[in-house]
Amino acid sequence: MNFARIEGVTLRFGDKIVLQDCTLDVKARAITCLIGLSGAGKSTILRLLNGLRTPDSGRVIVKSTDLATLKQRDLVKFRQKVGFSFQFAALFDSLTVGENVALPLRENTKMSDAEITKVVHATLESVGLENAVEQMPSELSGGMLKRVGFARAVVNNPELVLYDEPTTGLDPIITHVLTDTIKRLRRQLNGTAVVVSHDLDSIFVMADYVAMLFEGAIIEYGTVEEVRRSANPIVQQFLQGSEVGPIPL
Repeated sequence: MNFARIEGVTLRFGDKIVLQDCTLDVKARAITCLIGLSGAGKSTILRLLNGLRTPDSGRVIVKSTDLATLKQRDLVKFRQKVGFSFQFAALFDSLTVGENVALPLRENTKMSDAEITKVVHATLESVGLENAVEQMPSELSGGMLKRVGFARAVVNNPELVLYDEPTTGLDPIITHVLTDTIKRLRRQLNGTAVVVSHDLDSIFVMADYVAMLFEGAIIEYGTVEEVRRSANPIVQQFLQGSEVGPIPL
């Protein structure tokens, strides 16, 4: 069953066509990973899924609702059910780890301070950072910053979590930790996740479904094994990291 569907979407930034007749299914209670060349529009798809971008044509449907039909007030309420983990964590340097994670609860709920503290501690514990509540972002390593970003993205139990390049620039050990964390959070929330990443090893471990974006459209979609066995030479060139093939260099 689909949780969301991008259907025949075309999107331009000025004269540049970023997506063209792009269709993608996001299965419920699964991790869908988006792969493709740099600048292909993968992060744009994340922003379509949480209503931050509106397509020029086509539809973005989440839980049977076309996001274009929502009034601004309803779109704000919808976004409260979507967690977004940014590529560079995007934490507020002037706030402690605990204060950063608490922000969605303070802004969107009527929880008491005691309730917020309890939820924040539990969420940080779920990403292995229960002792970092009082630390400042500047005191943390890159991997720890990413996990704080994960915690903030899931603290309000969203139905959909979007991860933008969660393992970029990190060593293999931390990459493994973050990959496991994404899988565990998906199970804990019993929700749905979409991950944009260039890290194929990480994708092959975490993904239930993989979609490859090329020249504005999804050209391959399936399970990890189905995509690995793809007969599409563009997909195979990308997976093998080869200079030889139809992808222009």
